[in-house]
Amino acid sequence: MRILKAGLIYFLLVFGTGFALAFIRIPFLVPAFGVRAAELMETPVMRAVIVWASRRLAHRNSELSRSSRLGAGLLAFVFLVTAELAVAYALGARSPAAYVASRDPVSGSVYLASLLFFAWAPAVWNTRPGSNNSPKTTPLRGAA
Repeated sequence: MRILKAGLIYFLLVFGTGFALAFIRIPFLVPAFGVRAAELMETPVMRAVIVWASRRLAHRNSELSRSSRLGAGLLAFVFLVTAELAVAYALGARSPAAYVASRDPVSGSVYLASLLFFAWAPAVWNTRPGSNNSPKTTPLRGAA
C-alpha cells in the first residue's frame, strides 16, 4: 500500500506540473516557436520537477528499499502514460496509436527518454542518513 501511495503522489506532482505548463506552452510558446521547440523548451523544467519529486518520494519513504522505490516509479509511469493517453483521447478523440504517431520525432524521442527517467529516478537516491542527497542528521561539531 505504501508503494501505491508513493507512486500516486509522485505521478500527481509530475503530471500536475506538466498539465499546468501546457497552459503556457500551447498558447504562448507553440505559436512563437513551433511544437518541437516549445516541447524541447519545456523538457528541462520537467526534468527538474522529476528530480525534485523523485527525491521527495525517496526521502519521505526512506524505509522503502530501492526496488520498492523503483516499483513506485514504475507504477507512477503507468499512471502517467495512462493519463497522457486519456487526455489526448478526450481532447482529440485519437486512438493511442494515432497519438503516438502524431508526436514530433525529435521532441517525442526526448519525451520518451524523460518518461524512462521518470520511472527510474526514485530508485537512484541514497536515503541513508548522512548521504550527500539526504538531510544531515548528525549534530554539529562542538555543539553540547
